[in-house]
This record gives sequence, C-alpha cells and structure tokens, in this order.
Amino acid sequence: MKTISYFFLATIFFISILSCNTNYTVDKKRGYYKIDFPEKQYRLFDQPGYPYSFEYPVYANIIKDSTFFDKKPENDWWINIDFPQFNGRVFVSYKEIGKNKFDSLINDAFTMSYKQHVQKASSIEPRPFRTPNNVDGIYFTLEGETATANQFFLTDSVKHFLRGALYFDATPNEDSLSIVNDFLKKDLQYMINTLKWK
Repeated sequence: MKTISYFFLATIFFISILSCNTNYTVDKKRGYYKIDFPEKQYRLFDQPGYPYSFEYPVYANIIKDSTFFDKKPENDWWINIDFPQFNGRVFVSYKEIGKNKFDSLINDAFTMSYKQHVQKASSIEPRPFRTPNNVDGIYFTLEGETATANQFFLTDSVKHFLRGALYFDATPNEDSLSIVNDFLKKDLQYMINTLKWK
C-alpha cells in the first residue's frame, strides 16, 4: 500500500513539474487605445468675404479647400475643419441658391448620405432641425462600418446652402471610432447652432 502511495505522489510530482514548462495562453479581450479628450472651448470663424460665420473648437484648424476631386471648388467659401488629434476632417461646401437649384442641392445632400453609404450602413437617420439662429437643416446619423457617421446640411432655402461631412483618415470601424464620433458630434452640433448667414 505504501508503494502505491509513493508511486501516486511521485506521478503527481512529475506531472506538476512537466506542466510548469508548457506555454499556456488565455484569450485576450480586444481593446482600444485610451483617448484623452481636450476640454471643450470654442472660437469664432468670421472671415471677411465669407457668407457665413460660426464657432468651432480651439483644438481644430480651418483650412481653405482648394480642390474638389482634382477640380477647383465652385466658389472660394469651401473649407475643411481639421481635428489633427483625431485624424478627422469636416469637409464643408457652400453653394448659392439661385446659381444652383434648391431641389437639386437637397437631392444631392440626400444622395451623398444614402447612395454612397447604404451598403455599409446598418441604419441612416435623418433628423430635421432649426437652430437658435433660425437656420434650418437636416443632420444625418449613420451607423455601421461607414466612412462617415455624421453629415448635415444647413439652409435658409432662399440664398444659402452649406453641407458638411466628418471623415476620419482611418479604416472604418464603428467600435473604435464611436467614442471619437460621439465627442466630435457635440462639436458639430455646437458649430451648427452658432452658424449665422451674412
């Protein structure tokens, strides 16, 4: 009986020694980098000659847009709002109603939000709004693996039509971009609410 006990203990001892040398891994959960968001502060964009003004975040840069698919923009009032910390950019285009048909501008805005993203989007929700400055528009929220999650247009339906879309210089990934999209969406809404026509 003692021989069996020693044999049993010796077997357990050797198994435990051998098991210490094996590589054992645990599946790691997928994670994303921690992002430190800046404090929300805004400054005024009110350049001479521009038909609009608005407030934008101090951590963004405004650059005049000089190309539109290798062509010159329709007018000098197209801008890009860059968020270098997030590799994000809001493309802002402005068109004059009269030189352009109002119905065509509205149709183009819906086409840009739907046709280009409908295959990747799990949902597209247009929300009409009116700002405190009596500017009307529609805000498009897109969900899914789309190139943009936030688009909008603003108009007075008589003279002014402005369209904006936020894009990231990154592979579309709704999970990893959602926290940044949510943060910048508040900035977009602030810019929209402070926009004034001249």
